[in-house]
Amino acid sequence: MTGPEISVLLVDDHAVVREGYRRLLEVNASLHVCGEAANAAVAYQQFCALRPDVVVMDLSLPGASGIEAMRRILARERAARVLIFSVHEDALYVRRALDAGALGYVTKASAPDVLVQAVRTVALGTRYLSPDVSHSLAMRTALSAGPPGRQLSPREFEVLRMLVQGYPLPTIAEKLGLSQKTVANHQSAIRQKFGVDNGVQLAQIASRLGLHASGSAAPA
Repeated sequence: MTGPEISVLLVDDHAVVREGYRRLLEVNASLHVCGEAANAAVAYQQFCALRPDVVVMDLSLPGASGIEAMRRILARERAARVLIFSVHEDALYVRRALDAGALGYVTKASAPDVLVQAVRTVALGTRYLSPDVSHSLAMRTALSAGPPGRQLSPREFEVLRMLVQGYPLPTIAEKLGLSQKTVANHQSAIRQKFGVDNGVQLAQIASRLGLHASGSAAPA
């Protein structure tokens, strides 16, 4: 006997990928994909309109990331249940997502039944981490001070991610809903924390943290 139906909002910038997730989830009678979104802005709009039980969120979205999309959703509804479903398994990404309010984190390398179990678990309000993520966090915890990126605030981390992708400050300000002066201040703070003077050095640090440019030039 199945329990009550769980409604799911899928957030991923690839339509073919979303279709695959939809088919995977809806094989289970208790799961229903009520909506889809390809970017942070639409994800927020869909969440407000559909009120899904669980949001399955990719981290790598065009423009504002899944972390930013989740931040907006949780600002609107503190009880929102967000499950991150990402290619990134590094503890830095996992820790940032959990710190920002994600209730679960599953990598795309996981077996299909792991995603299904994660959605059901998160729908109950219980944290779920895929086995590879749990291992990554355990390994990171075994290290002494953790990665340098943990010195950054969540907003600084988001600005760093977009700088590395090559976005200019005005675009970052627009996408994050901040003033250009505030973004510039974040950029200065990031450089001070890492002890670098320019965008090339900052990109090198970011690369060591697992943040990589998407074919765009390094920030100036």
